[in-house]
Amino acid sequence: MRKIFPPPHKTLDKGHGRIEKREIQVAPVKEGQTNFPYAAQFIKLLRTTTDLKGSNRKQVIAYLVTSRSSERADAGYLLESIRGHWSIENSLHWVRDVTFDEDRSQIRTGSAPRVFASIRNLAISLLRLNGVKCIASGLRKLSWNPERALGLIGV
Repeated sequence: MRKIFPPPHKTLDKGHGRIEKREIQVAPVKEGQTNFPYAAQFIKLLRTTTDLKGSNRKQVIAYLVTSRSSERADAGYLLESIRGHWSIENSLHWVRDVTFDEDRSQIRTGSAPRVFASIRNLAISLLRLNGVKCIASGLRKLSWNPERALGLIGV
């Protein structure tokens, strides 16, 4: 009997009060197997988390599709890419929510929510590019000195 998925690539991380095990399996997409254009590989990602005592076990399975071929993206590469993507996403959204109180924003119509999110992202990126570690503190300091804020954008 032929296996569809090869043995999984695994990682184990301990931090933030939990143990997280990730297993990823990838399989090539065959012609006519999916309606996703440019699909090259199917991905099955299994995440198992427990607290440090080994209780409160939770499992999540995600099925994904990528256009990257197995030559360009093996299982290990894909697992790190997925982790990196969510790390960046979570970090950015956390800063936007905590620092800019974005979840309570009442800007909801048209393209305004996207425009304001882009402006917030720009502000965060400019501060990080200038070595600011704590965005809230950096914003406070810039509010005390508007000329410095303009200097960040070359004005």
